[in-house]
Amino acid sequence: MLLIVDFGSQTAHLISRRLKDLGVPTTLVDPDDAYEIAQKEKPAGIIFSGGPASVYEKGAPTITKKIFSLNLPILGICYGWQLMAQLLGGEVKPSNKEYGPTELTIKDFHTLFYGIPTTSKVIESHGDTVMKQPKGFVVLGSTETVKYAAVGNEQTKMYGVQFHPEAHHSEFGTEILKNFATRICNVSLKPQELAVDIMITEIKEKVGRKKVIGAFSGGTDSAVAGALVAKAIGKQFIPVYIDSGLMREETLGRIKTVFPKVLGVPVKVINARKEFLERLKGVIEPEEKRKTIGKLYIELFEREMKKHKDVKYLLQGTTYADFIHSQGSKRSAHIKSHHNVGGLPKEMKLKLLEPLRYFYTDQVREIGTKMKLPKDIVFQQPFPGPGHAVRIIGEITKERLAKQVQADMIVVEELRKANWFDKIFQSWSIMTNINSTAVKGDGRFYGEVVAIRIVNTKDRMSAEWVHLPYEILEKISKRIVNEVPGVSRVVYDITTKPPATMEWE
Repeated sequence: MLLIVDFGSQTAHLISRRLKDLGVPTTLVDPDDAYEIAQKEKPAGIIFSGGPASVYEKGAPTITKKIFSLNLPILGICYGWQLMAQLLGGEVKPSNKEYGPTELTIKDFHTLFYGIPTTSKVIESHGDTVMKQPKGFVVLGSTETVKYAAVGNEQTKMYGVQFHPEAHHSEFGTEILKNFATRICNVSLKPQELAVDIMITEIKEKVGRKKVIGAFSGGTDSAVAGALVAKAIGKQFIPVYIDSGLMREETLGRIKTVFPKVLGVPVKVINARKEFLERLKGVIEPEEKRKTIGKLYIELFEREMKKHKDVKYLLQGTTYADFIHSQGSKRSAHIKSHHNVGGLPKEMKLKLLEPLRYFYTDQVREIGTKMKLPKDIVFQQPFPGPGHAVRIIGEITKERLAKQVQADMIVVEELRKANWFDKIFQSWSIMTNINSTAVKGDGRFYGEVVAIRIVNTKDRMSAEWVHLPYEILEKISKRIVNEVPGVSRVVYDITTKPPATMEWE
């Protein structure tokens, strides 16, 4: 087993997931408990995760130096490497910030980088850098601006990397973690498949004879979660689709025709478009939007609960990406409150049932495939629970919502025409709330700028923008400017994650 010390990184759990995929058992622990647990459990090695703090800040998370006396292999990642360096006599200072992809050049291939190419793309996200490495460490790899991007002490079996090997877009990150586990910690790999039957049994045992209301959006996550619960408890499951007016228009048709066949039970549709617009009137701040939407969703579900006997649970398709962005661990930074996590009210009459809470999107799709759900449902593009609300910067009005729906549909239509829609993970438009001058009909026109974002990712924890052919972008731009009222120009977002999040809000 490998012990992962969680210093608050958005991707600490992802380290565990990558290792478990390889067949390495892991345990995620808080730094305050790490030494005691390591003494008791005797892991084969330890990994220090990244984190949002600076090691020299007051109150920054740290760990007892006694952890080094256990003579266990240790890999420090980003903040974890900086903390290791500081505790062992090195020096950490603010530096040139690096967010996103950069090129790593390897100088030593014996252990951590065995079998890795000399140069490869890695994901970095840091504002501090180790300026002086501890005694006994040597440089294993560097980037253009970071000398100590990868280091090691062969005698103590301690290693540090400034980048994130757990990020999907670090090209050989999984191989690096595998090298640490197998070549340095001497762990034997025992891969295990996702056990869908066990998940269904656990749901059945938890729910018992009670009923479950399903927060059903029609997306992949809620569809797979709903299918699991329907398989487990049958007619005790009451799937409900709240028509907020914030989803893609094609969703409602699919809810009525496709999903009753998938779930084996009909989906109740509640028309709440007017209520959502009224609640969102005057709401501008993104966090307040998400919490307003989350609160109204719960009110509507609790209203529906009163119409049925023995309802105890509310099913949500919450995934780990939703959870960690809403500050899912003790020391992680708050990024945004997902309406189904941080956006939920504190007092709720329903208990949450979230069978996908510790899975990522690609794993959810694997579960759906194992359950033999239709491919167009399992591999559809994700759509956020708050929907278009988080893609309209500023106040949401009936008019601006209509423009966003129209612009988004143009993006979808043109990608489908060009046979690109199924090649990408996610695509959408954003009403930016920024006005720009244009010329229409030989006259000056001052209208809103629409942004387009199209990305590919495996698990939503890192993402890269899609290099879409110019001809497709041109058609999308031309149609939006000509067909959507009040639009002056269209721009294309070419920012990776990190540093950007998927959504603008």
